[in-house]
Amino acid sequence: MIIAFTSITPNYLAKARVLASSLKRIHPEIRFHLALAEAETELSLPGEPFDEVANLTDLGLAGERGWIFQHTVVELCTAIKGLYSERLLARPEVEGVVYFDPDIAILGSLDPVLEGLRHASILLTPHQIEPEKEHDAIIDNEVCCLRHGVFNLGFLALRNSEVGRSFAQWWSRRLMAFCQVDLESGIFTDQRWVDLAPALFDELLVLRQPGLNVATWNFTHRHLAGTAPFEVEVNGEPLSFFHFSGFDSGAQLWMAIKYAARMPVVFDLRNWYIRSCAAEGQREVGGIPWRYGFYQNGAPIQTDDRRLYRKTPGLRLRFPDPFITADPARSYHHWLQARTDL
Repeated sequence: MIIAFTSITPNYLAKARVLASSLKRIHPEIRFHLALAEAETELSLPGEPFDEVANLTDLGLAGERGWIFQHTVVELCTAIKGLYSERLLARPEVEGVVYFDPDIAILGSLDPVLEGLRHASILLTPHQIEPEKEHDAIIDNEVCCLRHGVFNLGFLALRNSEVGRSFAQWWSRRLMAFCQVDLESGIFTDQRWVDLAPALFDELLVLRQPGLNVATWNFTHRHLAGTAPFEVEVNGEPLSFFHFSGFDSGAQLWMAIKYAARMPVVFDLRNWYIRSCAAEGQREVGGIPWRYGFYQNGAPIQTDDRRLYRKTPGLRLRFPDPFITADPARSYHHWLQARTDL
């Protein structure tokens, strides 16, 4: 059995539905799981394209409120990827695990991935597979990779082997302790950690097929043509999966205009994705608040609040549950306010 999964908060539910449904259209034999970065799950699985859902309670993390507080929403969704992969690989019936970011759509066969899992234990896709030539592209793509990581961890596949399980354990431990956006320290969630993987692990395969993990950072060397969404070719080969990274921020559109202006099918794919997300309830779920985005009294938690708490052991000891606000003497939020007022 091969299990694919993604990791989200509820506001990304429509995107996860598009991912799961598109996967099952192409590969109905692959089961799809959802890792939810919330303490509880309020989904009726018979009405969803997910075969199983695991939340923070299921992962044994809901009580780790100080640890949760240290993470932004992106950091927390990323932090649980390794642990969930490790849990899945502990199931003897699971032959392999494939992670996809929720803003990916499966638009063609995953046979290159499935074949890769027969020969290797760790499968990765690099952001670039050819050198850039133009100055802007070097800055936008190669320099960006030097800061954020060689491999795009919107995709990762692991075989249930000794090496695959060893990697999952190592990856899980690093993410539990160091899943941060801290570019000055050389850390960008999970991506910079996996830069080390080719040096630390055998049985690692870098997938270089142009139809895998197509996104804005590789438009310069991947020519897309055909009819969206399921009859698209990339450099003459079938498109396997497309990564709509930066979609909500507008970066995806801006980079597409800059680097894919002569590939109209890219914009056709974007329009298809907008319609697909709308059909899966984007308007209804897109505004669902993340419960860990607020203090107990409803005040929004700022990223700087989390950073200070993370880097100051004394604060973590003094305020083991930094979300609570009912008792000002035990409230990290009140302590921050008093500190700001000085």
